[in-house]
Amino acid sequence: MDVEAAKNAPERDSSRFDDDGRAKRTGNVFTATTHIVTVVVGAGVLALAWAMAQLGWLAGIGVMVTFACISMYTYHCIADCYRFPDPISGKRNYTYMQAVNSYLGGTMHLFCGSVLYAKLAGVTVGYCITSSISMVAIKKAICFHREGHDAYCKFSNNPYMIGFGVVQLLLSQTPNFHKLTWISTVAAATSFGYAFIGSGLSLAVVVQGKGQPTSLFGKKIGPDLSEGEKVWKVFSALGNIALASSFATVIYDIMDTLKSSPPESVQMKRANMLGIIVMTILFILCGGLGYAAFGNDTPGNILTGFGFYEPFWLVALGNVFIVIHMVGAYQVMAQPLFRVIEMGANMAWPHSDFINKGYPIKMGFLSCEVNFFRLVWRTAYVIIATVLAMAMPFFNEFLGLLGAFGFWPLIVFFPIQMHIAQKQIKTRSLKWFMLQLLSLMCFLVTVAAAVGSIRGICKNINKYKLFMYKQ
Repeated sequence: MDVEAAKNAPERDSSRFDDDGRAKRTGNVFTATTHIVTVVVGAGVLALAWAMAQLGWLAGIGVMVTFACISMYTYHCIADCYRFPDPISGKRNYTYMQAVNSYLGGTMHLFCGSVLYAKLAGVTVGYCITSSISMVAIKKAICFHREGHDAYCKFSNNPYMIGFGVVQLLLSQTPNFHKLTWISTVAAATSFGYAFIGSGLSLAVVVQGKGQPTSLFGKKIGPDLSEGEKVWKVFSALGNIALASSFATVIYDIMDTLKSSPPESVQMKRANMLGIIVMTILFILCGGLGYAAFGNDTPGNILTGFGFYEPFWLVALGNVFIVIHMVGAYQVMAQPLFRVIEMGANMAWPHSDFINKGYPIKMGFLSCEVNFFRLVWRTAYVIIATVLAMAMPFFNEFLGLLGAFGFWPLIVFFPIQMHIAQKQIKTRSLKWFMLQLLSLMCFLVTVAAAVGSIRGICKNINKYKLFMYKQ
């Protein structure tokens, strides 16, 4: 819709169109919080017990709370930048990249885009890995129950990754993010399900007096753990926690679903606060109880690492919840990537029927519109992501790398720089120095986490044959 049409749209029917001429948005604080929970309460939450084991009680809880406080502040800054230049009445920025371009200019816009969409692509690969590990864990739970805990119950991840990819091929044809609220709602509900199952099983171990020794400072250096290895694992643990804290990649897609009154920034700040509080409580609950149950031998994922064998049906149910959640979360993360490519193709070839034309199809009471470019491009993307997941199925290390890659630029650097530009904070003022110091500290954490995760991936790649991984 052109600018003139956008101006006239509200005059035509203000009950059907927003101030930008697009269809009336109906989202609210509840739906935005649901989207946030869907993204942040991912299977990475089940890796937090492992991260806690590397850091210990003191640093583990401290890092989670610190990351939550930093996220609360910077996500509020992002919310204020949804509109430009005024957070209430300015022009909408439909994507994170548009906001960066509005406030910081073209060079930063390109840098942001490269980080943002690489992160989205990486996360979809990570979700494919996670879902396959959980599907294998379901089969292993049944196998251990029937054959005994010492039985050989190892299976290839590849068939399950392919099955997950087929499901995503179908769901990826959903036209846009606005059609995904029901998927997000189901996914958010299941995320609570497996988080509480993991926490409940851990609590049962602790209550029965079978919990393993823990430490304020994590696993101690000794014959089984060198000083260097301890440092690398601490770095990787930071990346795992950083990934669990992130939803910056889709925050503007979430904001673009919100109704205009109250102002979007006000609603999003409330959703940020609720989502981050829920996130932090769940993180400490899952991480702390898992660490209390397994101590220094905490597995990388408390539901798939088989610290629990019985009740086998509950372990299996927890992994079913993970798979359902990954199905929804994959789409929440992939849709913004799909949209930006399709918008770019539309701008480059505005008269191409292959790219822009939809063909209605009706089958009984079901009807849909097929766009051939969307069909080909999204199918190719899902296939490539699935193949990459099959080639590198390492849970903790991959999560840590994704967390490190996106934490500083997306959650700290860009929000702080946009906030400085929007509020016109003077260079070299006290507030400017404090904000830059925060950014520098988070940058150092990102570098450390990335190096630790890359080292872990390299070590694992040397131990297995490509596409032949079994667990």
